[in-house]
Amino acid sequence: MASWEDGYWSSKDGLRLHYRDYPAAAGVSRLPILCLPGLTRNARDFAAVADRLAGDRRIVAVELRGRGESERAKDPMSYVPATYLEDVSALIGEAGLDRFILFGTSLGGILSMLIVATMPGRVAGLLLNDIGPAIDPAGLVRIRGYVGRGGSYPTWLHAARSLADIHATAYPDYTLDDWLGMAKRLFRLTQAGRIVADYDSAIAEPFKVPGNESAGDLWPLVDALKPLPALLVRGGLSDILSAATADRMQAELPMLERIDLPRIGHAPTLFEPECEAAIDRLLARIDQAG
Repeated sequence: MASWEDGYWSSKDGLRLHYRDYPAAAGVSRLPILCLPGLTRNARDFAAVADRLAGDRRIVAVELRGRGESERAKDPMSYVPATYLEDVSALIGEAGLDRFILFGTSLGGILSMLIVATMPGRVAGLLLNDIGPAIDPAGLVRIRGYVGRGGSYPTWLHAARSLADIHATAYPDYTLDDWLGMAKRLFRLTQAGRIVADYDSAIAEPFKVPGNESAGDLWPLVDALKPLPALLVRGGLSDILSAATADRMQAELPMLERIDLPRIGHAPTLFEPECEAAIDRLLARIDQAG
């Protein structure tokens, strides 16, 4: 397991936000990777990626406001992409990330596209995990059905079984060990000995206002991605990134490699063997481009 340091930065509205900082080995000058998680996820989602890549380059795994060890927002309506972008932009400056690579899962991928558009020349390449400029409405309906629902569990096994009930169609081949691994990434143990989701349930509040669950029409931002080496990972069973959207992305982005993972929905873990091989190809292309 790769070692990391806990890093903190402050948001414009005074929240103490957290990230894991996996250092590069002494003398390594490869570009760092900034990892941005999905809606209900946290820095642990990228632990396996960091275990494999840390040392060869610096890995910074962000916890958005209200997730993991990041402070919860006083205003739940700040749980929207525009505010997340402002938060992450502040971190980029404070962490000294002059030029970097982006790995973004779902919401983190939306933020990645916004960062490329708003910080020209800073991003050397990116990975978009099961997300694109358009979101399938069916996936939004599913997410609204569970996000912020709350609840607690007496054991990790109970938490794992709850995840299996919610996400079985996305991961039809998962074993109990897989569900337990997901539970350890998504949940935390409280001082009272209960297992709870590791995010503020108030992140669901913006979903009650139409349009707030996304950053709007992102297709105009695709032009900014064209010069960049990119990898699109799509779950073959995804209800967030449609095949049609992925096809259009391929047609419009000449530097994009796409992989589709059969019998996986939203979202791939990035430690599937196919993903690891594709990530290595992406990083090689970025390093070669300089």
